[in-house]
Amino acid sequence: MGLAVGIVGLPNVGKSTLFNAITNAGIAAENYPFCTIDPNSGIVEVPDHRLQVLSDISKSEKLIPATIEFTDIAGLVKGASKGEGLGNQFLSHIRECNAIAHIVRCFDDPNIIHVEGRINPLEDIEIINVELILSDLQSIDKAIDTQRKKAKGTNKEEIDKLALFEKIKTHLSYSKPVRQLELTPAENELLKSNPLITNKKVIYVANVSESEVTTGNNYSKIVEEFARSEGDEFTLISAKIEEEIAGLSKEDQPMFLQEIGLTESGLNKLAKSCYFLLGLQTYLTTGQKETRAWTIPVGFKAPQAAGAIHTDFEKGFIRANIISFEEYVSHNGLKNAKEKGALRQEGKDYIMKDGDVVEFLFNV
Repeated sequence: MGLAVGIVGLPNVGKSTLFNAITNAGIAAENYPFCTIDPNSGIVEVPDHRLQVLSDISKSEKLIPATIEFTDIAGLVKGASKGEGLGNQFLSHIRECNAIAHIVRCFDDPNIIHVEGRINPLEDIEIINVELILSDLQSIDKAIDTQRKKAKGTNKEEIDKLALFEKIKTHLSYSKPVRQLELTPAENELLKSNPLITNKKVIYVANVSESEVTTGNNYSKIVEEFARSEGDEFTLISAKIEEEIAGLSKEDQPMFLQEIGLTESGLNKLAKSCYFLLGLQTYLTTGQKETRAWTIPVGFKAPQAAGAIHTDFEKGFIRANIISFEEYVSHNGLKNAKEKGALRQEGKDYIMKDGDVVEFLFNV
């Protein structure tokens, strides 16, 4: 499954610097508002040390990691929903994203202009969240106008859809995001054709200075408390450090991280947060041709996991040969694992676990 994350925030909070760092896309990140005037998308690898280990054992020709697509849009400002600034033009590009990374400025630097003229994380968050809610209100108003015509007949689904849209409009009118509205599974299904930005899950990303990346600061603590109170995710990064990491070779990166007291990069933390937030996990396949990571929701059964490779695998599923990553490594490959009886044969009811190394058997 493809995983897409939209990056939002005020101008000059470090959005484009972070995007440049994690995608090496080289988009402009100069010190002035509205520098990013087009939506920028970049595919990045999800760091996973297990892949190289499996690849070395299997002597794979290719290594294919899981990926996340990040979409960076122009900085939003107060009044964006009414046409102020440029960001609102590009909000449509994140309606199809799975989640939103909301970058919040948590550093003091007189050389970098703040569009509001001060550093106040909660006010910054509120500006963005209000604009996203207002954008959704515009969308739901249009949807209601269209739906009223469709709901004039006796089709129950169309009538239910109109009721749902009106329920959402009332909720948004109280300045509350759609994700905080309790919806039934049936209502969520009806809403799929009308994706709303505030229905996306959110990771608040506190961007701090290089010297505060291990400890955070008073600003980032405020952001973390807010995120937790809203039931959203939080992570701490320094976009400047990510920029430095991106300029190093893969061999030099671990040493650099160790020198500054970090065990992993901000990208790694952000990727983990995305997976946790969206209830995702990874299973692995390996062989001479390729070693590959596959992203699936937590709770997927073996046939559904097989369908991530190809729908025919799910339709014709017979069984799955499964071994944990740790056992695969300890037996130095599938051949030895089979001989030692460590390879398990699992059927249609097996619930996949993160790090399962899998061989699917199917009949088309």
